[in-house]
Amino acid sequence: MNRVGVVTDSIACLPKELAEKYGIYIIPITINFGDESYRDGIDITPSEVYRLLRKAKKLPTTSSPPPGAYLEAYRQLSQHSDSILCITMPQQVSMGFDSAQQAREMVKEELPGIVIELLDCQTAAGGQGLVTLAAAQAASSGADLPQALEVAQRVMTKVDVVAAMDTLYYLAKGGRVPRTAAWVVSILSIKPILGIRGGEIRLRERARTKPKAVKRLLEIMREEVEQKPVHVIVFHSDVLEEAQRLKDQILAQFDCVELFITDFTPTMGVHTGPGTLGIAFYRED
Repeated sequence: MNRVGVVTDSIACLPKELAEKYGIYIIPITINFGDESYRDGIDITPSEVYRLLRKAKKLPTTSSPPPGAYLEAYRQLSQHSDSILCITMPQQVSMGFDSAQQAREMVKEELPGIVIELLDCQTAAGGQGLVTLAAAQAASSGADLPQALEVAQRVMTKVDVVAAMDTLYYLAKGGRVPRTAAWVVSILSIKPILGIRGGEIRLRERARTKPKAVKRLLEIMREEVEQKPVHVIVFHSDVLEEAQRLKDQILAQFDCVELFITDFTPTMGVHTGPGTLGIAFYRED
């Protein structure tokens, strides 16, 4: 029994075996294809989402977890923890934090002895996964709530996320970039590199080909971690072989404390499309 129960949502891109190992409660995001709704990781796998996405005439929509989902998580975790740390993606891009906060107010009388802390981790995808994992590892080693929260906050100030998109087609399809821009990028075979930091998702760079984009991802990581040991999550949108090759390159070039491959959260992947390949990482102090 951990003193601290840790909960996050499926945007965190955590491999199922890691969530199970450290007792992390994962709340699924809902993905809506027309009249059909699926719970991410429960009713549908990321690979199945990307297969449907390739055929869809209209982009699916996604829904942040409602307060009731967090309420159930708090109830479940309270059965074997005396405190709870809930980690969400940035409030600027998701309603998850608001839902988690509402649920905490709703459960005060029902669970008067349980202390619940909320953390907007200011990152997403594998970055959110690394913050959550660090907190859960601390909790499994006996950390109390303030200590687990401190670990999570320390990691969130260091973690970086960079990803190379294969296409702008899906962003254009969803109206997030002009279709003419997507067409020009496609013709020139440009691969946009996105970054997630400080609660913002932004375009960091552009590369002319996918191999050059992957090379740049590694260069960005090297610039930030220098020669220090590093924690890494490699994530991908239905391109496992590419992710495996990237993992091998990272192992050959860096001193990895831990290194995992996982699926890119479909919640974000429905906008970036299949073929996205990225890394989340932070260095040891």
